[in-house]
Amino acid sequence: MSLSEGVDLLRQGLVTGIAGLMAGGEEDTETTQATFITFNQDTTCVAVGTTSGYSLYTLNSTDALEPVYKSDEPDVYIAERLFSSSLVAVVSNSNARTLRVCHFKKGTEICRYSYGDRVRAVRMNRSRLVVCLEESLYIHNIRDMKVIHTIRDTPPNPSGLISLSCDNTHCYLAYPGHSHTGELQIFDTINLASRVIIPAHEGQLAALQFSPSGTRIATASEKGTVIRVFSTHDGSKLYELRRGLKRTASIYSLSFSPCGSFLACSSNTETIHVFKLDEKLKETAVLAGSPPSDDGWFGYINTMVSASAGYLPSQVTDTLLQGRAFASVHHNQTGTKTLCALAMIRKSLRLLICNEEGFLLMYSLDTEEGGDCSLIKQFKLVESPTVLDQNEIVETLDAPTNQDVAVTYSDKLRNRTTNEMTESEKFHEMATAAETPPKTCFLLDDDGEFPPVAFKAS
Repeated sequence: MSLSEGVDLLRQGLVTGIAGLMAGGEEDTETTQATFITFNQDTTCVAVGTTSGYSLYTLNSTDALEPVYKSDEPDVYIAERLFSSSLVAVVSNSNARTLRVCHFKKGTEICRYSYGDRVRAVRMNRSRLVVCLEESLYIHNIRDMKVIHTIRDTPPNPSGLISLSCDNTHCYLAYPGHSHTGELQIFDTINLASRVIIPAHEGQLAALQFSPSGTRIATASEKGTVIRVFSTHDGSKLYELRRGLKRTASIYSLSFSPCGSFLACSSNTETIHVFKLDEKLKETAVLAGSPPSDDGWFGYINTMVSASAGYLPSQVTDTLLQGRAFASVHHNQTGTKTLCALAMIRKSLRLLICNEEGFLLMYSLDTEEGGDCSLIKQFKLVESPTVLDQNEIVETLDAPTNQDVAVTYSDKLRNRTTNEMTESEKFHEMATAAETPPKTCFLLDDDGEFPPVAFKAS
């Protein structure tokens, strides 16, 4: 072998080795990506899943994310926590037709339900739990987990696009009402009756989100240029917000602020938009014929457009009167799926942005002036060994096994584990759960709120 041939072989070996290392690094990166990220009902907790498990974090600080719970159960694609309680609804790919409601502090499974198709989405509030299949919806009474109503033959909904209001007074469910148009169905889950049907968009719906009070709902279509806000009382359009003039986009998420005055929107573009839903914008969008009270050039333009509304084409007038973003964030994650949320952290409104790589970015939001939001801190949600303290986190435990029938009842009481309830305790907790919740709120924080049960949805 000549010297040149040896150099060539060495060069090829180095190239192959470096390529292998790079490929291995890419595989490691893929395995640590988030398979799902969701916020709970009041944006006080974030759940993040990977192929090897899922974790829950509390959002109460701008300095660090407080770990609440970590599960090593693989292939979980739905993990919905009920507010700040210990209840979490879980669905895994290994058993995609079964919903399990677990008490993660005690490591017990409260109940499980089986359905005839893959579970597409799960939503909860303090009164109802809704399971979305591709062509049906199951509404459970969350206090005893019984199915109280089933909506069958819904338009195909493979993405599980639904929204459930977190308010007990306006406990509404929203879901697409047509397979080709943007028809929106609002269903009253307390009275179990259709509330209103809204022709929200010409194209199919892409995103839905109720306001915290449940009196309004924000919608976006697959075109993604316009976001509309409707009243859940009569279906009237309250606001029309324009994300962009020419560029269409895939809307990934909509999020109201806890006060209901701001609405955030994320898409496959490099911009996160935040709209301010003030009364001036509402008057402009709804009462196009009345003169607005805005000052300056913007008020002058609105006055001219309103005055000429009867002469200009309706599409031109609607475009000119649509609300624009109050604040925004520009990032470099173009094309990746991003999820946004507005949360009150340390008595200040923060904008949270999550992406598929498992990062959570926290931004400040000037509620008076708007403009560009400033990055406060970035968190890596999928890094577990250095973030989570295993001594402080309760691991998932196996469900208690059946006792030997030969064992006496006194032995059962004496030898039972801490997470096991007796039959009398089960009956007592069921009776307690069936009571009417107080008007303020119904907190599901008690360790023995529900007895373990298993059902099959009909």
